[in-house]
Amino acid sequence: MPRSFKNVSKYVNTARSAGFMLKNIAKRSRILHLGVIILLLFTACKQDQITVRIAVTTDVHGMIYPHDFISRAPSDHSLAHIYKYVSEQRTKQDTFFFLLDNGDFLQGQPTVYYYNFVDTFQEHLSARVMNYMEYDAGTVGNHDIETGPQVYKRVGDSFQFPWLAANAVNSTTGLPYFEPYTILKAGSKRIAILGLITPGIPGWLPKNLWAEMEFRDMVETAQEWVPHIIEKEKPDLLVGLFHSGTDASYGGNPDAYMNENAVMLVAEQVPGFHIIFAGHDHRVSTQQIANIEGDSVLIIDPGSHGRFAGEATITFGSQGMQIRGENIPMQAYDPSEAFLEQFAKEYETVSEYLEDTITWLAADMVGLDALFGPSSMLSLIHNVQLDLSAAQISFTAPLSISAVLREGPLLVSDMFKLYRFENMLYRMDLTGAEIDGFLEHAVGSWFNTMSGPGDHLLLFGPNQPGRLASPYYNFSSAAGINYTVDVTGNPGDRVSIQALSDGSPFNEANTYSVALNSYRGNGGGGHLTAGAGIPKEELANRIAWSTDRDLRFYLMDYLRQQDTLYPLTRQNWACIPVHFTGPASISDRKILD
Repeated sequence: MPRSFKNVSKYVNTARSAGFMLKNIAKRSRILHLGVIILLLFTACKQDQITVRIAVTTDVHGMIYPHDFISRAPSDHSLAHIYKYVSEQRTKQDTFFFLLDNGDFLQGQPTVYYYNFVDTFQEHLSARVMNYMEYDAGTVGNHDIETGPQVYKRVGDSFQFPWLAANAVNSTTGLPYFEPYTILKAGSKRIAILGLITPGIPGWLPKNLWAEMEFRDMVETAQEWVPHIIEKEKPDLLVGLFHSGTDASYGGNPDAYMNENAVMLVAEQVPGFHIIFAGHDHRVSTQQIANIEGDSVLIIDPGSHGRFAGEATITFGSQGMQIRGENIPMQAYDPSEAFLEQFAKEYETVSEYLEDTITWLAADMVGLDALFGPSSMLSLIHNVQLDLSAAQISFTAPLSISAVLREGPLLVSDMFKLYRFENMLYRMDLTGAEIDGFLEHAVGSWFNTMSGPGDHLLLFGPNQPGRLASPYYNFSSAAGINYTVDVTGNPGDRVSIQALSDGSPFNEANTYSVALNSYRGNGGGGHLTAGAGIPKEELANRIAWSTDRDLRFYLMDYLRQQDTLYPLTRQNWACIPVHFTGPASISDRKILD
């Protein structure tokens, strides 16, 4: 082949190779360009997707440390555990995290009692703890109100987050006494939190504890505020933070209006909510409910005492909003060492306060005894109430059936077993007929109707032996009168009052002075209203006298005056017939032990 042709062929082959190379480069360029587009689209999608996690504590009742100061035992749940969980959640870079509280923080453990009423000069421990944990919002609970305005105002002023309750309004202005709602921001998304408190407070607490407030129906308040929030704030997510339970039939008020546990009523009747966190009832549940427009509402109830954190995870993306909820058990977490170190000094202070000896107890006192008849524990409370009030008759009920006070030194910590709540003591004027109605109401929810010794003495739930049909704190007994309860009789016709315990005759037409705690005296449990038949609006007029401090304070003062406490049981009442109630008491106690 001539050399010139060889050169031409070389050039042609070179040109062909160059063409192939150019085509290959172009192809790769298109693939690379397509990959860049896909990456950009994926990145844009990721940027459009926002994940929000909301964690809620409720009914903590002062369980700050991993130690139960009342039982003097370690605990596998507390705010120290919650803080460990919270700290881990906050490390997740792709999630907006918010922490809320749903009320009843200021009553329960001696930790909060100490800073409520003993050391009132320092900033309240609860405020310091919740600010340290960086809560984003909270709702007020009925037991927070129970501490009194000096306490809840002091604590609320120290909180570095809004404290909510839209239906607790200023009785003068009609405006919310606390903040009604707040807005949280998660990137481009706006989250509205509406707070509501159970409206049952006037039926439980003395007026002086909420003198500047009135409480309104939860459904009506939500119907007022939800349209306002949606129109003004245009939230992407609406959350209810309600200190109220999920069972509207629980608590003795079956009516929808002013219901104590109205969470489901609001969820059903007020469109707009995506999530509602419940509380107050100490129950643990997650459930979905459809509102009147057919939209789904997630209900989360995280129990109490820091055993669970209620958690809702919300994902905003191209497919819309997706919500899931669960209750996270704190047993899975260790208490935070940083938290414990931060509040170690306060732990020691409270521990020293509780170790103070009040008196010497000569024999055990057992709370469970009070379910089956007169008991030494309730006899002590009756004695203090009668002594303090100078009343003729006393009413009280067991506040803890698991409490046991052991022979030996009786400490300040034991007072929280003996009397759990910060109730005050009233002296009220009741007729003999009203006293009889009061007791009939109590025993009607307490005792079964027996037809033989093989029946239960206690009234358990249907097909639920071991689960009482009604709260035991409504099982009121009396001192100062002698009476029997015939458990074979029909409810409403079981109590027979023979005489006053001093031998004086008892007459249904006469008026007697009666000592009882402020919860009962304000209508709690329905003993005075449904039982005695006293109109609720008349109850305040029946109060002849009241303590200015909680009854636990006076119990401690009473016991300090005694070198040794010899537990005595008032034998002024009994369930009959004994040949039925005796065997039933033994068998029922085995179920409950």
